[in-house]
Amino acid sequence: MTKFVAVLNKKIETGKIMNALAHMTVGLVNSHPEVDMGVISYADKDGGMHMASKWPYIILRADNSNKIRALRNVCVEKGIPFASFTSAMTVGGWEEQVERSKDTPELELEYYGICIVGEKSTLDELTKKFSLWS
Repeated sequence: MTKFVAVLNKKIETGKIMNALAHMTVGLVNSHPEVDMGVISYADKDGGMHMASKWPYIILRADNSNKIRALRNVCVEKGIPFASFTSAMTVGGWEEQVERSKDTPELELEYYGICIVGEKSTLDELTKKFSLWS
């Protein structure tokens, strides 16, 4: 079974982390068209349509940026589809954010979060040290 997991940095304020989550989710879905995202339509009794993924989407929290960085590195090594969001992506328009990202060494980036999609058993193993977001 497929599963989505977001791991968010608990040190980031709620509004900023929700914005990062939205951007990462869009990035993940758009950048991996080969992955079945499980999107289905739910019709209500009046014929209105509501779309969502049929796969579980679990939101976890990390104590800090370095724990998210470590998870990202594992995803890179294992070829697991992911999208991440960093401090370089928070000020100005997207053009400025792209330039700031290019000018910042990876080790200096503060990770706000990462979203990953993959086989449930694999993601469960990789994320077992994180707690549910609360």
